Amino acid sequence: MEKGKLGTQLEVSALGLGCMGMSEFYGPRDDSTSLQVLARAADLGIDFFDTADMYGPHHNEELIGHFLKTTKSSIKIATKFGIVRKPGEYNRSINNKPEYARNACEASLRRLGVDYIDLYYVHRINPEQPIEETIGELSRLVEDGKIGNIGLCEVNAKTLRRAHSVYPITAVQTEYSLWSRHVEEEILPVCRELNIGFVPYSPLGRGFLTGRFNSKQEYENSDFRSHLPRFAEAAVPVNRRISEVITKFATKKNCTPAQLSLAWLLAKGNDIVPIPGTKRLTYLEENTAATNINLPLEDVKALESEIECLPVIGERYTPEGMKGVNV
Repeated sequence: MEKGKLGTQLEVSALGLGCMGMSEFYGPRDDSTSLQVLARAADLGIDFFDTADMYGPHHNEELIGHFLKTTKSSIKIATKFGIVRKPGEYNRSINNKPEYARNACEASLRRLGVDYIDLYYVHRINPEQPIEETIGELSRLVEDGKIGNIGLCEVNAKTLRRAHSVYPITAVQTEYSLWSRHVEEEILPVCRELNIGFVPYSPLGRGFLTGRFNSKQEYENSDFRSHLPRFAEAAVPVNRRISEVITKFATKKNCTPAQLSLAWLLAKGNDIVPIPGTKRLTYLEENTAATNINLPLEDVKALESEIECLPVIGERYTPEGMKGVNV
């Protein structure tokens, strides 16, 4: 698989793997199957796994830690701290205090069973905590050899510049897809100005852009998408117009809607490394095949042109989920 470049020094596979759904949010978990998916991802050349301490909470890091003990593959791990929540609850608080950052890092290292984290993100920003103090402590974790690179999630351009002035930021992770293109207005240009890589999460719109969803009834109430505004009963028929355009273009390219959605992001440059999440082998292999699709600039522009005029109904998250977003 070709490589992507995050920042000045972190080289990873062009496509990463988002691991959150292996632990919660998208229905029951199955560790045995998830371990097979992790192993197959490594076989396919994916060497960039994305997790966080709040996924589970903690279960996802432990799962990846178990896998790392069984593989000879060289895997680069990205994990995150800052969102604090209790098991079984969606309510969260945000803690960016320096002492918490260090303690959270030590805990993640233990769960992952490693002595070094390749990319350590501030998961969400607490505006009451000076970002300079948080990044200062993370830079000391770099000096101590516990983390290799620092990242920020769902951050605005002003905060990114403040953080980068303290220590070079390697990557910004934010939702980015054909129905969530807000990053193109400000944050992505700043990333490129400062030579910071970009990691899109939910590049398939939590599955919506694959065209699989016709109704809210298609997923269980325990699936957190059932509570998201964009998946509301009234929003689905309107939002499906975007997935229908994607399906039309995918048919012309002889690929699936998921593959086209990922190929669109991959065509943006090797400083953009999408991390589609899945806990199924079939979807993993389908997503990985997107790296073989050539999407010329004229196709990119034609796809964007047809989608830009379509409305997107609903926020990306509930008000609770929007805490710390674009701060």
